[in-house]
Parts: sequence; C-alpha cells; structure tokens
Amino acid sequence: MQNKMFCFQCQETAGCAGCTQAGVCGKKPEVAAMQDLLVYVTKGLSAVTTQLRAEGKEIPHEVNHMVTRNLFTTITNVNFNKDAITSRIRETLGKKQELKEQVQNKKALPDAALWSSDDPAEFQAKASEVGVLSTKDEDIRSLRELILYGLKGLSAYTSHANALLQDDEKVDAFLQRALAATLDDSRTADDLVALALETGEFGVKGMALLDKANTTAYGNPEITKVNIGVGTRPGILISGHDLRDLEMLLEQTQGTGVDVYTHSEMLPANSYPAFKKYPNFIGNYGNAWWKQKEEFERFHGPILMTTNCLVPPKDSYRDRLYTTGEVGYPGCKHIPGGIGKKKDFSEIIEQAKRCAPPEEIEHGEIIGGFAHNQVLALADDIVDAVKSGAIKKFVVMAGCDGRAKSRDYYTEFAKKLPKDTVILTAGCAKYRYNKLDLGDIGGIPRVLDAGQCNDSYSLAVIALKLREAFGLDDINDLPIVYNIAWYEQKAVLVLLALLSLGIKNIHLGPTLPAFLSPNVAKVLVQNFGISGIGTVEDDMDLFVVSH
Repeated sequence: MQNKMFCFQCQETAGCAGCTQAGVCGKKPEVAAMQDLLVYVTKGLSAVTTQLRAEGKEIPHEVNHMVTRNLFTTITNVNFNKDAITSRIRETLGKKQELKEQVQNKKALPDAALWSSDDPAEFQAKASEVGVLSTKDEDIRSLRELILYGLKGLSAYTSHANALLQDDEKVDAFLQRALAATLDDSRTADDLVALALETGEFGVKGMALLDKANTTAYGNPEITKVNIGVGTRPGILISGHDLRDLEMLLEQTQGTGVDVYTHSEMLPANSYPAFKKYPNFIGNYGNAWWKQKEEFERFHGPILMTTNCLVPPKDSYRDRLYTTGEVGYPGCKHIPGGIGKKKDFSEIIEQAKRCAPPEEIEHGEIIGGFAHNQVLALADDIVDAVKSGAIKKFVVMAGCDGRAKSRDYYTEFAKKLPKDTVILTAGCAKYRYNKLDLGDIGGIPRVLDAGQCNDSYSLAVIALKLREAFGLDDINDLPIVYNIAWYEQKAVLVLLALLSLGIKNIHLGPTLPAFLSPNVAKVLVQNFGISGIGTVEDDMDLFVVSH
C-alpha cells in the first residue's frame, strides 16, 4: 500500500528518484493523492468505454473529452487545486456509473471500473492504494508509467484539437483502450513494450490532428520576426499552448487600449497569419516557463495561464494570475468555458487597464515560423545546401526547458556547433539558444523553430520529406542527429512518437527518466539506441564529428 506521496513523472523529480514529501513542482501530497485517484477512476471509466465499444456501442464525444481533460489535469505544473481535482473525480465516477449500466458483460470489468464512493475519507484511503507504487513489479510498473505518461501527452494535444472542434474517434478509442490495459495484470513486459510503441503511433496521429486543427483555424505558420520588446500601453500576458484562448483574448481586447503579449510556449502563435491582423498583438515577453516568477512580477499586468507550465505564484502577482481550461491554483481566479463556448475575459481586461505597462527586460527580434509547410517551401534550397556541403548536419534539439543548472549544456552545445550545422527545434527547449546570434547558411537561419512542443510533428514530417528528397530507404541515414531535452509527459509522447517512426540513437537529457527501471532502460538502449548526454565536448565529437 502506498502510504505517502510518490511521484516521478517529470525530469526534476527529487534526487532523480521520486518526490515523496512534496513535489519539486510545488505539488502538495494531498493534491498528488487526488491526482492519483483521478487517474485511477479515469482508467476505470476507460475500461467501461472500451468494453462498450467491444459490445458495439458508440461513446459520446463528451465522454472522450472527459478522459482527455482528466489526464491533462494531472500533467506536471497544470493543476494544484485539490478541490477542483476532487470535483473532477466525482463527475467521472458519476459518468462511469451511468455508462456501466449499459455494459452487458460486467464480469469483464476490472476493479477500477467497479469502485465508487462519495465519501472524502474513502477518496483519501483509495488514493493511498492506487498510486504508482501499487504495481509491485518494477519493470511492469516502469512500462505502465511510460505508457501512462505518453497518454497524458496525447491527451494534452487532443484536448487542444478538441477546443478547435476537431476530434478523432480512433485516437480516443486507442487512448482509452491503452489506459484500461495498464490495469491488466495478465499483460507481460513484452506486451507493454508493444503498447508503448503503439502509443507513439497514435501520438503521431494526435499531433497531426492538432496540426490540422491549428492550421485550418489560423493558417500555416510563416517566417516571422517576433518583437521581444514592449509597448507603452498596459498589457495582458498569455502563457501556455491554447491558441483558441489567445484568439478569444485578442478579439475581446480590440479597442480597449490593452495590448497582448505571448509568453513561453505561446511564442509560436506570433507566426500564424490569422493573429497578425490584431494591431494590439505586440510580440513575446520573457522566456521559458521556469523564469515566470521574476518575469510575471516585472510584467505588471494580468497573466492568463491556458495550460501548463504554471509555477506556484508569488504573492506579489497572485492577484494578477488567472487560470483557464485544465489549469488551476488555489486563490487564483479561474475563467470557465468548455469546448465550443466563448470565454469571458472582461475581468482580466478591466484589471489590465489599471496596471502599469510592462517593464522592458530585453529588446530586439527573434525569428520563428518554421513549421513543416514553411520548411517544405524551402525544401529545394535546403536540399541544394546539403548536396553542396553548405549544410553538413541537422541537429534536432526539441523538447522542454527546466530549472536545472545542467541545462546550460544545451546553450553551450548550440554555441559550439559547427557553422555548417542547422538546429531543428520545437518546444520551450529553444529558449536555451533562440536568442543567440548563430547566423544563417545561404539565407537559411541556423535555428529553425517549428513551434510548440506538439509541433515536433513538423520535425517528423520534415525528416520524412528529406528522406524522400534524398531517395533514402532508412530515415536514420539522413544527416540528422537527435539531442532532445525533456521535462514532462508531452515530451514522453514525442519520444515514443519518434521511436514509432523508426528513428534511432536519440540522446535524451539532462537526465534519463526516473521512471525507467534498469531493465526497461536496457531495452530502450539495445533496441532503439536511446542514451543520455555527456559533456558538451564529448557529445560534439559523438554527434557531429563521428556521424
């Protein structure tokens, strides 16, 4: 029985082993317990929906959305509000009970599908039984968590697509089937390895769905110089990943005298054509998520958190921090609004009017907009540059940023790359080097930023198209190496997606995941060439010189 908190789903987990007293992220044990229970009841709901599908019944979209929203809620740095999570548990149990009545073969359902309660004391007791350590076998536990974290990433991406009214029933059906499978004690380690790779395959489909949703709504990202300075008017800072929230905020701030700035993973929004029509869309303020305590304080105006990564706020700006969607923090105002609903941001706008303009922390421009459509428009130039030797190597440096001092490695690595090397990036890992003056190769910037972490899909599309352009049978024969930083569960899905595409020899840092048992890590090393990072000098020789 798990009697205390145990969480090791992110890269910064305590001692690279597990958080047991409180989360490094700021998550308290009682919140961790309710997150564990929310995952458990969502697995139970998924077992019910999977059985109903096997019996020929259809599952409503709102049930699919409940599953994905529940998992999204439990991603690192999303929701710190115990009451909100407990409410989600009750809603899920109610829906599970309702759907269970439709199941013909109830004997096929696992305990998680049958358990129910409305007693807070029972919630706490059950949570202590169903956390990570409830799976005794270390390797089975490792594989179950690897799959679960991949599914959490998939849930985040499909939730953003759902917000733009895009659904894929096959992706939802798989996600629920895979969740239910993590309850099945008859599944062997080999079965779970296969399911992890299948999670990667559906990760590609989920990212493709979101890419379609974003580009259908807002156009294909295009090469854009993004202002990183400030204007003279009050502003609202929007962080996270949800482009629909940004669209609604921009619409509602027109004519109010309030400007809008992106932060962290919202930076790539500046490259979508649809957002360029708004005159008060100024640019990007600040850097990666982990610097927000300093940067939010200096912004002076309200901040809207649309997804992760939220750091527990300082008192100095807590009254200016608003959450929406799956994000939550005790004491912070939450803006409601479900899929297809218009959110009311008037309270944020009115507060912004009373605030001072943002304090300038830097100035100038950075360039972005290199998603697959834009890069493929440059394909002939890129292929010619490779054939002529002007470009010798591409280095994929996508993924997440984080607080660890060891992440300075990625800045130094980017600085020391030969000038005939191009960096392909997506996600907030880019903040380690996207403001360096690395120049260009024949007009092609040496940092090609595809966008948010979900836009790692673009990097896969680019690699597949380059393989086609060079007439190669194996994607691993391309002059591309992978040096990826990870932090949380969306990066886990991206890793599984790359593995499912047959990409090998991926280097993952700054540390390998704590949830990989020695035997599971060995499988990844032997079958896929996964490895960690070393020193900048050693890795430069390994990645660039020897390849």
